[in-house]
Amino acid sequence: MPGRLEDKVAIITGGATGMGRAAAILFAGEGAKVTVADRNVPEGRSTVAMVGEAGGETLFVETDVSKAEQVSNMVDQTLERFGKLDVLVNNAGILIRTPPLAEVSELVWNLTLDTNIRGVFLCTKYAIPHMVGRGGSIVNVSSGAGIHPTTHAVPYGVSKAGVIQLTLTTSSQYAPDGVRCNVIVPGPIDTPQARGSTGSAEEFALIPSRVALGRAGTPRDIANLMLFLASDESSFISGAAIQIHGGGQV
Repeated sequence: MPGRLEDKVAIITGGATGMGRAAAILFAGEGAKVTVADRNVPEGRSTVAMVGEAGGETLFVETDVSKAEQVSNMVDQTLERFGKLDVLVNNAGILIRTPPLAEVSELVWNLTLDTNIRGVFLCTKYAIPHMVGRGGSIVNVSSGAGIHPTTHAVPYGVSKAGVIQLTLTTSSQYAPDGVRCNVIVPGPIDTPQARGSTGSAEEFALIPSRVALGRAGTPRDIANLMLFLASDESSFISGAAIQIHGGGQV
């Protein structure tokens, strides 16, 4: 049987580790050709090797999503290698723990928003012209921090709220041209970034007791939803913000 992404080409930003790596491996297993984009060169190449070992076709492009020229290069290399672009997963992001708002440095504010919201804007901007008229799916990644107060990471919460709004705008403007755009809103997911953001191993270990389903999510949990939104199975879904949080906090 053909895979759910057979003959499709996908770019996954933040593909070096965590949810992005899980998505790259899953997408390739479902028939997609995948560009893995990340600033983390060693881990990015490791992801590509994992995909290759599983028989998938993939490309690594070192990319800082906050830099327009690097994003443009990411898209150009994908088109040169694979000939088209069907799916963009805007997964790259950073989380820096911060003090209360009045004590947040401009450096941390700018760094976070440059990556988390400017990066989504730039990747979408450069990908959309290659999808308009022929169809495509954009999957953005926000966070529960984008819809709830985030006292330990102020810029992160603001940036992730912006990703939700940008998703709604993208869908409204480009769905008539066949480009769907949706956003995933994860709760606690067991990734290296999430473990770092909790501040301690002891704090992360408390997550299962605070989630209705009794565990943190896995990168594969998110990758499965990414796959659905990237595939034609979700052809009537656009402009949706889908929470995936194990039933929420208890």
